[in-house]
Order: sequence, then structure tokens, then C-alpha cells
Amino acid sequence: MRFLFHTDYDQDIRLFKHGGSVFWYSLLGLALLAAPLVLDEYFLLQMNFVLIYVIAGVGLMLLAGYTGQISLGHAAFFAAGAYTETILINSGVPFLVSLPVAGLFSGAVGILVGLPALRLAGIYLAIATLAFGFIAEEILARWESVTGGNTGLFVENITIAGVGFDVEWRFYFLALAITVLVILAAINILRSPTGRAMIAVRDSEIAAQSMGVHLTKYKTVAFGISAAFTGIAGALYAHKLMFISPESFTILLSIEFLLLVVVGGLGSIHGAVFGAIFIIALPQGIVLLKDFLPNVIAEQTGLQAGIFGLVIILFMLFEPLGLYGRWVKIKLYFSTFPLYKKATFKRQKSYTRTDQLR
Repeated sequence: MRFLFHTDYDQDIRLFKHGGSVFWYSLLGLALLAAPLVLDEYFLLQMNFVLIYVIAGVGLMLLAGYTGQISLGHAAFFAAGAYTETILINSGVPFLVSLPVAGLFSGAVGILVGLPALRLAGIYLAIATLAFGFIAEEILARWESVTGGNTGLFVENITIAGVGFDVEWRFYFLALAITVLVILAAINILRSPTGRAMIAVRDSEIAAQSMGVHLTKYKTVAFGISAAFTGIAGALYAHKLMFISPESFTILLSIEFLLLVVVGGLGSIHGAVFGAIFIIALPQGIVLLKDFLPNVIAEQTGLQAGIFGLVIILFMLFEPLGLYGRWVKIKLYFSTFPLYKKATFKRQKSYTRTDQLR
């Protein structure tokens, strides 16, 4: 681990903190570009789902990890992007137009949800967004003339300049490019005054307001941006499944997104990547685990949801910083050995005076 001593403001907002970051990210980029050469079609399919979940995870991370607004209704924004993309692409709208429109529509829905939820926080906000998720699911099932109801809709393949993306490796490069753009957009948002205001709201709303941060504005912006990114992920998800129905966007999907950011590491873009990998790998692990469980347990329909909830509880109790936090601890351990102190990342029991006023 490298410790940097900042001497000017530009160092604090620099995209890459030091030359080592450039090297390792370049190496990662080359590995991702070479992935289709060494992975078979099944693993490439899983990589595509990882990239889609990374985009959705970045969206929720901006809201929950950087603004402190918990959402249990992000499956609705995911569905808004998926259905908007499906309707547009099936109507003959080019993909390069339909994808941004799907993101913008989801962002508009996010703003509409964020405005009435501004006076809520914590568990009350989570319940409100959960209710919105149930409402959206019912709308998708009942509005048959638009969404097809429970019958669902088939999704046309992506075509750009006459090139089809129904082949796995082509879709992979498209999803990879969009993922990189979304991550860069999120990083630049966080480096901007808007991102710093969002972080201030997360740390202490009273302190942020006393510094001139407009809480209503930045909470609404956070909801809109988060929903827009999630909608883009939903659009890609629709193309990957090639068929969508309300059953694809249930509350379980919202729980998966929450699990993604909690397990990955709240307050970190890296955490969205770690969490997405974990979310895609976990169901595969559950399938393998069923072979070793009694039939009474293995055949339970709520087994996956139960394991998801258990994982969230265990991480909150024993590793609240998530997978990325554990990685940071490992790096710090080897860089400071034998002087490493276990209390370095210990959570403080004291609170600031502004937080005590609540």
C-alpha cells in the first residue's frame, strides 16, 4: 500500500493517484480484452452478467454508498430500463438511441421516486422504496397493452452499423465498453462538486446543510443518476435474456443489488465490481451446495433468498467494509508488517455533535 501526501488540490481529484495505478489498470484492461480468447462460451456468458451487474452496482453505490440513501426498489429502475429498451428496439429505434433513452427514462422515474422520499431516511426510506418496487411489479403485470403482462416480451438483437451482437464475444466487448464508460462517469461525478456534496450528505446531513449543501437537490440528483445507470444495466440485461417478464424484476433482484453493494464494500466503486463478481458466483455455489444438503432443505424455494439475507447479516457483523475493505486490510497488513495494528479499521463508538442533534 502506498501513502500519498497531497501538496495541492489537483492531486486530490486526479483520476489516477500514482503511476502504479496506471500500470495495474492497464494490465487489467489487457486481461479483459484477451478474455474471449481463453474463456469458453459459458464463462463468457457469466462475464457478461458480471458486467451488467457492475453497471447496476455502480448506480446503487452512488445512492447508497456515497449519498447514504438506502434503496430496496432498484429492481424497478432496472425494469424501467429493460422495458423501455425492449419497446424502442422492437419498434425499430437504433440501439445507440434506445440505450440512452432507456437510461434517461429510468433517471426520470428515479427523480419521481426520490422527490416524495426526501423526508425519509434509514429504514423508513428502505420501506418506501420497497413499496415502490411492489407497485412497479404490479404495473408491469397489469399494463398488458404495453408490457405484455405476465406473457412477457421478446427482445430483438442489438445491431450497430449492420453488425449483430447476438454472438457472445461481441456482446462482451459492447458490455465492457459501456461498463468502462459508466465507471468513468461515476468517478468523474464523485470528483466533481456534486459528488463531494453527495458524500457530505452521507456523512452528516446537518453538517452538510450548514456548509450550504442543498439536501433536496443533491438527494434528488443522486436518485436520478443512480436510476439512470441502473436503467442502462437493465437495457443490456433485456438483450442478454432476449425475453423479459415481471418475474425477472422481483424484490429478490433488489435484494441482490443491496447484497452486491454491502458485500462488495459500501462507498467504493471497486466494491461494486467485487460485489458483482460475488453475486454471479454465489448462485453457482448454492447449486453445488445443494448436493450436500438434506432434501428437506435443498428443495426449499426460498433457499437462495435466505442465503442472501444470511450473507448480508454476516458481512455487517464481521466485515462491514465488505470484500474491498478486506482487500485494503490485506494490503495494509503486508505493507506495515510487523507493525500492523488490528484497531486501524475499528469503527468509532463516538459520534459528532451534529449527529447527536438528530
